Amino acid sequence: MTDGMIELPGGAFLMGSDRFYPEEGPVVQVQVDAFTMDRYAVTNREFARFVADTGYVTVAERELDPADFPDGDITDVQPGSLVFTPTSGPVDLRNWRQWWHWVPGASWRHPHGPDSSIDELGDHPVVQIAFEDACAFAAWVGKRLPTEAEWEYAARGGLEGATFAWGEEANQRAEPFANTWQGRFPYLNTGARGWVGTAPVGSFPPNGYGLHEMTGNTWEWTADPWTERHQVPAAACTCGCSPQTRTEATGGHGASARRRVLKGGSHLCAPEYCFRYRPAARSAQTEDSATTHIGFRCAH
Repeated sequence: MTDGMIELPGGAFLMGSDRFYPEEGPVVQVQVDAFTMDRYAVTNREFARFVADTGYVTVAERELDPADFPDGDITDVQPGSLVFTPTSGPVDLRNWRQWWHWVPGASWRHPHGPDSSIDELGDHPVVQIAFEDACAFAAWVGKRLPTEAEWEYAARGGLEGATFAWGEEANQRAEPFANTWQGRFPYLNTGARGWVGTAPVGSFPPNGYGLHEMTGNTWEWTADPWTERHQVPAAACTCGCSPQTRTEATGGHGASARRRVLKGGSHLCAPEYCFRYRPAARSAQTEDSATTHIGFRCAH
């Protein structure tokens, strides 16, 4: 199901938005060369083949290095990652720690903790993936991560300036265009097309370029370092897979590290909290962070 890439012609497009969040601006015209993009996000089945072939150990599975935590005690912190847990009712949406929790043993094999499994989720996008993990997979298949500009160009599907990858219609409808939160965040989700959490790749309609789930389902890593605003097109890009050290995703421990740009939003995005299932939307994430809603796809 997940074989194949889409050839994109390249060209000039208007990147960003001045209508929603400040980090999405300014709107700039960007020229993108022709490239190819994975039709779907990388799946659990594909990532499992990579691990079986290489013996790769993801960031979330590695023992913590005391050298990365000069100011903190890590004796009580075990390898793991961040897991989303719905609240029992309405909460203050300014405090994300009410629904995100560090769970020892959570990893791509066990996305929600050691008692969870991906045995029935082979066609779902792999999650609990840090930047270094995505880079390692991309190198194994002879590809790379897309730049932020390439990603947004691909997600727009040829719709210049449109709010969503499909146009202007809202996603709160009987048959949503994308896998986003349906209901009241973070405690009531009725599911998009029946899916609560990730959906198998290809479950939602493709955009104008034939790419599936470019918004919603999972956030996706790009190669670009984070900037608070879009850089002018002439600015030098220090893109690439050069991950730094492990950091404070463990709940406040550790040193800071470089952040990268995530694109696309996820199944946890809701209009009242995270209206980011749009091509222009972007989010900062430390390179060593892995969560239940971050995955990736490759470019070439």
